[in-house]
Amino acid sequence: MEVKIGVKGSPRELVVETDSSSDEIAAALRAVVGDDDAIFELTDTKGRRILVPAEHIAFVEIGEQEQRRVGFGAM
Repeated sequence: MEVKIGVKGSPRELVVETDSSSDEIAAALRAVVGDDDAIFELTDTKGRRILVPAEHIAFVEIGEQEQRRVGFGAM
């Protein structure tokens, strides 16, 4: 699943590929929203931890994992 995290003051967003479900990600985000000292934490598909201070989160976009297509074009 692809998760995009917008960071305040940064023109680019963080893109993380994770095995967590959208419900798990939303629950982790709800737990830190409103607490400026909290840290939003995700683990990517390679086991790396991504930590973002809650006060710097502008947005989080949770997308469904897309099936990879085989071939040269979609018919």
